[in-house]
This record gives sequence, C-alpha cells and structure tokens, in this order.
Amino acid sequence: MLNSSAERRIAVLDPIKLVIDNYPEGQSEDCHAPNHPQKPELGHRVVPLSRELWIEREDFMEEPSKGYFRLFPGNQVRLRYGYVVKCLGCEKDAAGNVTTVHCEYLPDTKSGTPGADSVKVKGNIHWVSAAHAYSAEVRLYDRLFKEAHPGAGDRNYLDDINPDSVKTITAQLEPALKDAKPEDSFQFERHGYFVADRKDSQPGQPIFNRTVTLRDNWQK
Repeated sequence: MLNSSAERRIAVLDPIKLVIDNYPEGQSEDCHAPNHPQKPELGHRVVPLSRELWIEREDFMEEPSKGYFRLFPGNQVRLRYGYVVKCLGCEKDAAGNVTTVHCEYLPDTKSGTPGADSVKVKGNIHWVSAAHAYSAEVRLYDRLFKEAHPGAGDRNYLDDINPDSVKTITAQLEPALKDAKPEDSFQFERHGYFVADRKDSQPGQPIFNRTVTLRDNWQK
C-alpha cells in the first residue's frame, strides 16, 4: 500500500561530502526525478546538481569488499538522475576518518540524454546538492524490543528493550522536502517511509519520523 501511494524523495541520512573536481565552481543545473516510478501521471520534480554533493557514507569505501559496486578509487558509478562519475580518492582527518570524497564527472552521460547509456556502470547512488540541501532533524524509529519474543523463558522483558529503538539524526534532504506539511508522507529512496511530524514540524522546517523501513531485519 505504501509503495503504491507514497511519492519518492531523496534524503542522505549519514552524509559525507562528494566534490566533483572538474565541475565548474558556482554552477548548478537541474536534474529531473520522477515523483513515483510506477505513476508517470504524477510527473517529475527538479533536483539541482552542483559541484559539491552530500552522499551516504556507506557509498564510499577506500578498500572495497568483494561485490562492492559503489564509490572507491578508480571506480565509476552513476549519480542517480545525473551523471556518471569516476572516483579519484578521498581526504581524511587527523584520526584517519574520511571527510571528503573526490571524483570527476563524464559530461556526456547525463540521465535522460542520448549519451546516458554510453558508459555502463554497476553502481547507482543517491545524492543531494550541498548548496541546495535542507538540513533537517530526522527520527529513526525501530522496534521497541531487540528480541522477537521479549521476556521469553526466564528473562525479564525489560532486559529485551532495544536501546536503539529511536535515534535522532541530522540529515541532508532534497530542497523539495522543505515545503512538506505536517503528516505529509514520502518514501525516502533506499531508506523507507517517513512522515512529517504532526506537532513538531514548523512551516519551512519539517521534522521527519521514519515509520517503516524497506527491509525487515528479522526476516530470514
């Protein structure tokens, strides 16, 4: 039901900066994303692209594991609704944590253009423009209990409470989400279904709650 009714939007929940080194500074352009992949009648929305983007931290690995098709030095991926980019490397802080990923884009590969399929890649990642993104509070709700059968056997059910049943993060959202009204709901691509909080959202500053994930981590 949610899959068929919820419009799609882009949100980066664990952001890391991606810089397109060969993209002109100060320039931006429109990419177009469908509001629902199975309902063309809902139309498209503009997603701006610029030189600096936010991507998910998990979409880059300096030393990729087997079967990893996203960003790592020398690999090419498609920026969803945008261009194919090639990863050049990364910057790290004093503790060795990756702070910025660098890439270059292939100008003739923009989605929706005749050259879009000229370069074949296995990876496809989502992103938001750092210059246009909306920084927002997002609450990630999970199961109240960490066990499928809390209190089973001789255990106290209180010992089975999930300490991570709710996490509050600061995410980077596509600019269209800034206009969301309380109780508006969307599928955040790759992440699940989210609703603008009824009480805490303010005009131009919605706060989002995750209601359902896309995968059941208890399912075998």
